[in-house]
Amino acid sequence: MDHKTKGWNLAKSSHQKSMLANLVKDLIRHGKVDTTVTKAKEASRFADRMVTLAKKGDGQARRKAFSFLNDKKAVSKLFEEVANGYEDRQGGYTRVLRLPPRRGDGAEMARLTFVE
Repeated sequence: MDHKTKGWNLAKSSHQKSMLANLVKDLIRHGKVDTTVTKAKEASRFADRMVTLAKKGDGQARRKAFSFLNDKKAVSKLFEEVANGYEDRQGGYTRVLRLPPRRGDGAEMARLTFVE
């Protein structure tokens, strides 16, 4: 039986966690990230969770966000700027837009952005 297999297996678990955290950090900092479709879909799940934590706005939510992101500047931008735009929205804070394939190896590319 395949228990505990929710999501994609992108790499070893420690590398996968740090890679997804870096994608979410870059999304918070720059507003968009270009990556492969699989990574974008998986990072979208975690970005939505971070925005939900930021909407709560209490100390415990800030600590949970920091434990995932490990970046004080990204956490403060998430809580002060990003979360304010989604007070009325109940979910679906990010979207994945398909891009043309990468020239080097033909991988399917996508752009992960916040919904305006």
